[in-house]
Amino acid sequence: MRTVALTDHDTVGGVAPARESGERLGVRVIGGCEFSVQVTWGELHLLGYFMPPDDPDLQHFLEDQRTKRVLRAHAMVERLDRAGATIGVDDVMGEAAGGSVGRPHVARVLVKAGHVRDITGAFRKYLAARKPAFVPKELPSLEQVTTLVRDLSGVTSAAHLGPRGNRPTIEELKRAGVDAIEVLHPSHDDATAARLDALAFRFGMLATGGSDWHGDGITDHDRTPIGSIDVPEAWLAGIESLHQKRLQAQ
Repeated sequence: MRTVALTDHDTVGGVAPARESGERLGVRVIGGCEFSVQVTWGELHLLGYFMPPDDPDLQHFLEDQRTKRVLRAHAMVERLDRAGATIGVDDVMGEAAGGSVGRPHVARVLVKAGHVRDITGAFRKYLAARKPAFVPKELPSLEQVTTLVRDLSGVTSAAHLGPRGNRPTIEELKRAGVDAIEVLHPSHDDATAARLDALAFRFGMLATGGSDWHGDGITDHDRTPIGSIDVPEAWLAGIESLHQKRLQAQ
């Protein structure tokens, strides 16, 4: 691997140490972030590449999103207690280790407490949509986040669209200012990737790809180990070129 993009959910806190390690190992690290945004069909994960980790506007926005995540974690723990799967919210925050807390951290605590056998079981029994402990997120709009990223000279990509990646969806994303489509993803078969690539080209959008690795030991149809997705260098050149144009225009 020569280049890695670090796009944690609602935080850029890992970018600086990742870059330090990258310099030592000869791997370029692109700073990024994964945002959860509101769209007409529900929730979309939006990747932001080339994000300046020290920007105060970005930090303020992400701090607000992380606060909402903490409140959501408390609500999930309360619902789990009512469902007979009692865990401690402090244990959940400990799993997050200072990062953005989310359902995977709750799932890990459920496994350690013996309520479920594995993380997949935690989602299936308690944490997935319409399950007893599911709590919806309070999300910013797609336009709000695309504007934020563009103002910081970053580049946005709509993540893992899967079957949602059709012409009306791409048109909506294009109108909202999204720059690229994540074409290569573990959940995308060859036909899905080809369809998304063709739609991106049709609407003048760029293509991206990634493993969606969460670092939690899970490999399934949604994520694979880091480095397992072979992303064409031309795709990186495309988003970097747009980033540089935006920097020069400032």
